[in-house]
Amino acid sequence: MEKIRAAAVQFEHVAKDKTVNLAKVKKFVRKAAKAGVQIICFPECCITGYWFIRKLDRKGVEEISEPVPDGPSSKELIRLAKKYNMIIGAGLVEEASGKFHNTYVVAMPDGTFHKHRKIHSFENAAMDSGSEYTVFDTPLGWKVGVLICYDNNIQENVRMTRLLGADLIMAPHQTGGCELKNPNAMGRVERELWDNRKQNRKAIEAEFKGDKGRGWLLRWLPSRAHDNGVYYLFANGVGVDDDEVRTGNAMIIDPYGRIMTETWKADDVMVVADLDPALFERNTGRRWIVTRRPELYTLICQRTGQEEDTIKVRFEHEIS
Repeated sequence: MEKIRAAAVQFEHVAKDKTVNLAKVKKFVRKAAKAGVQIICFPECCITGYWFIRKLDRKGVEEISEPVPDGPSSKELIRLAKKYNMIIGAGLVEEASGKFHNTYVVAMPDGTFHKHRKIHSFENAAMDSGSEYTVFDTPLGWKVGVLICYDNNIQENVRMTRLLGADLIMAPHQTGGCELKNPNAMGRVERELWDNRKQNRKAIEAEFKGDKGRGWLLRWLPSRAHDNGVYYLFANGVGVDDDEVRTGNAMIIDPYGRIMTETWKADDVMVVADLDPALFERNTGRRWIVTRRPELYTLICQRTGQEEDTIKVRFEHEIS
């Protein structure tokens, strides 16, 4: 394994407008290529748009979906990956045999692809959750895993992804600024602050750096990287997402849970960092993993009767 240059992107998507959203993807890929980036992570559902999905009926979900990899968006990602010799990940709504998924497509430089279907999908009752972890080899010598937004909230998902060999986790999100009943978790960012961001940048960035954005993330996200000894590419939406405002906060985290680079700008932004595999040697999280005692953890693999559907938890309890 050698050092690699990685990028995480935040951008404001337009609901249903794949042309506009893919144009932003292409712009950032070109910029990343000039910076020598080898792997780039874009946000969850950034091609189709995100939060408006919950208001669609089944036909509406079908209209924005497309097959992977035969759909036009996947083909364009693969074309870009080949042209710029770059690993490119971006999210959309996938149609597969009459079922729909929140899917993350990772296009490879050789024209192949990988995809991850969100394990804890709650965006629309017509969409099904995935049931497989996604870890794959890359020509860079690194193993890459993918976990979409809520997938990262469940610690077991991150541990499983590492146990399957991931050195780097692509973590596309649409989070921050979520309006929740729980006063201790995020909260609404007023649309007026976003609309007036050019006149009063300090006001909106204070929200992004506070508990509705960065403050919330730092309570748990770096620990996912640290406890599993993996690099994390956190890519997020920013700006208007239906009736909420996403907080961006794109960042890259090292396998000790340290933030290598980040942004709290109220704008479309890409952050870049060089990832050094030397940090895996004697890494704290990796040392902890090898001292696990699986025989003590059987309860984790058993149903306790307390399990609930992700949609119910997200919309009824609203605790995350």
